[in-house]
Amino acid sequence: MFAAQHLDRMGEIIRDVCTDFQTVLAEFNGEADQVHLLVNFPPKVAVSRLVNSLKGVSSWRVRQELPDLGRHYWREKRLWSGSFFARSGGAAPISVPRQYIEQQDRPS
Repeated sequence: MFAAQHLDRMGEIIRDVCTDFQTVLAEFNGEADQVHLLVNFPPKVAVSRLVNSLKGVSSWRVRQELPDLGRHYWREKRLWSGSFFARSGGAAPISVPRQYIEQQDRPS
């Protein structure tokens, strides 16, 4: 359901939310039905709170600014599913998740 212009705007919105949380959106990309984020954040930020805000703010703003997406979620009245996947970087080099995100099949 996402086209390139939707993902472009979504990236800007998500970057703004990350700034509000004093975190850094290191990488963003998406496919037609999902987005992938690489976020650097301090331990004081709860992942669930950050994700909840990212999903809530982006859903509200995208629905206001890009009403053409409404035909895809009108019945559910929400843009995102209730779940998310988060993973800590640990010992893996940052290049690994960054490369994965960059290689998503982004719609045109």
